[in-house]
Amino acid sequence: MLTGVREQLGQALFRRVAGPGGPATRARIHHTPGPRWFGPDRPIRTVHGDASMFIGGLTALLLQSLHPLAMAAVAGHSGFRGDPWGRLQRTSTFLAVTTYGTAADAQEAVDHVRGIHRRIRGTTAEGVPYHAADPHLLGWVHAAETDSFLRAYERYGARPLDAAGYDAYVADTARVAEALGAVDPPRDRSELAERLTAYRPELRATPEARSAARFLLLQPPLPLPVRPFYGGLAASAVTLLPPWARGMLRLPRVPVVEDLAVRPTGQVLTRTIRWAMTPAREI
Repeated sequence: MLTGVREQLGQALFRRVAGPGGPATRARIHHTPGPRWFGPDRPIRTVHGDASMFIGGLTALLLQSLHPLAMAAVAGHSGFRGDPWGRLQRTSTFLAVTTYGTAADAQEAVDHVRGIHRRIRGTTAEGVPYHAADPHLLGWVHAAETDSFLRAYERYGARPLDAAGYDAYVADTARVAEALGAVDPPRDRSELAERLTAYRPELRATPEARSAARFLLLQPPLPLPVRPFYGGLAASAVTLLPPWARGMLRLPRVPVVEDLAVRPTGQVLTRTIRWAMTPAREI
């Protein structure tokens, strides 16, 4: 009976993350012969294959929203409200292909995304132009994502890395960022922290950013029975944000509650996800 529950939960999670074509995509990614961008011992494979990504992904979306140009591009072109699961599935597939797939498939995935970025341009409500292919904007999106995934894995990952391992993870992600068009992405954790600090004068919580945070944290497109489960993941994601980012988004810190309830809940949820998806952890 326990095995059946595990399989059902694992399959439900996999369908949400990978979409209806998930099994075929997974088989192509992992079983197609050929050279890869990253060997089996690289930290990027360890981090991106862990259940902590469920939390880190939410943290990344919240943090990325604080750049007005990035948020304007998302609000105007991504369709995250109308098709949030489709966006999640496309993102997870891109991460899986570039992390585990053949070099040819990884490059094809990058070329596809770059083609989309070239078409996304517009102006903010204040009249400031933006272009999704702007290397500076790509650099912010990458830095925010890398920092969020790293923080999530450090706190909730199954096998924490040492300092050199975390630096190597940042270096691995830089390979993908450069392929997407970012210029001189950070190569270690110290450079990553410096890059985030350098972007801070450009950041603010626009009405669109706060609206996106409310949608992600309070109005997820999920059936009521699973919302408490999601709520635990969302609360854990908020606690990983840098204090200055939480302040911008008006997400106050409650130390006692977070230390005694939120962090243990995040640990339980990631262990549960890891347990359920063990047979299908490859994507």
